[in-house]
Amino acid sequence: MMHWFEGPLAAFHTETTGVDVEEDRIVSAALVVQDTAGGRPRVTRWLVSPGIPVPVGATEIHGLTDDHLQRNGRWPAPVVEEMARALAEQCAKGRPLVVMNAPFDLTLLDRELKRHRASSLAAYLVNAPLCVLDPRVLDKHLDRGRKGPRTLTDLCELYGVVRDGTRDAAAEAAASLEVVRAVGRRFSARLERLSPAELHSLQAVWHAAQARGPQAWFEEGGTPEAVDPAWPLRPELPAAA
Repeated sequence: MMHWFEGPLAAFHTETTGVDVEEDRIVSAALVVQDTAGGRPRVTRWLVSPGIPVPVGATEIHGLTDDHLQRNGRWPAPVVEEMARALAEQCAKGRPLVVMNAPFDLTLLDRELKRHRASSLAAYLVNAPLCVLDPRVLDKHLDRGRKGPRTLTDLCELYGVVRDGTRDAAAEAAASLEVVRAVGRRFSARLERLSPAELHSLQAVWHAAQARGPQAWFEEGGTPEAVDPAWPLRPELPAAA
């Protein structure tokens, strides 16, 4: 019997102008679909002209400059709708969606839909709810005793996932997908009896528990910074009075 981590998976990743899900913008994104472990992936890429300047620090990470995006990127409104419809299509087909640090990428897409389409990600998922596998949450729960950072680069090194050397959204999505497969194989005794839908529900609980540690650290240090326990999508902030 084929286990879920050897079967069909899709992975989504964005590159952005920054790390603020409420204010920053998507500049590129990719969806990678793979039917079986080791199978040939199908890749959809999007390039967006975000309508705001791209900070130098962001360009240093993903290599996308204002000039390149203005010349080659598309207007955000139709692109973010294509992304939402593509994710909904994968959910409708029953493919689990791999998203590294899901509350960032999915929340940012949700806010872009609000900004440019007066809509939300949930509006595209009415008949096909999200089923997300977040390699960061999975690894942090299954290997809780390990110290050190858990970036995608760290997880690739730990699980022996070879990256192709590029730093674009498609390469990051593909790497995330392979990390989830590797996590599944390494912890198969604990994961193989769980369905992706069951894991989706469990990850929400695990992420909330994982958020309590950093939150306590901030509070002890007197830092007024909140760690959002919501997963895989952060709730919309209340409108200012």
